[in-house]
Amino acid sequence: VQLQASGGGLVQAGDSLGLSCAASGRTSRSYAMGWFRQGSGKEREFVASTTWSPWGGGLTSVGDSVKGRFNISRDVAKRSIYLRMNGLKPEDTALYYCALRLSGSHYPFTSPTEATYWGPGTQVTVSS
Repeated sequence: VQLQASGGGLVQAGDSLGLSCAASGRTSRSYAMGWFRQGSGKEREFVASTTWSPWGGGLTSVGDSVKGRFNISRDVAKRSIYLRMNGLKPEDTALYYCALRLSGSHYPFTSPTEATYWGPGTQVTVSS
């Protein structure tokens, strides 16, 4: 499985930005995808994740530090997820990683240790 993320860049505080991530290759019938971020000198932090399965339904989870500002969505047919980031703050500056967890729990994953695959990361920089 390969993950390709896009959409990072340099914005000003208060701006909005969108990230997208597409999965290619062979995946299980039900899986989860999500976003994590890592700022300079910090540990990798959960941002948001979502699940879906062929029998319908799906759950999402958003990290406390971005709740109310960031929104995650999915396109099942394209095996893609999107992160809409509103009201960006300088502390949101980080390398954002797309991750995928094969099968497992019906619930979204929130720990980087649960990820099966990682994308290369895309930089988001928010200036004050």
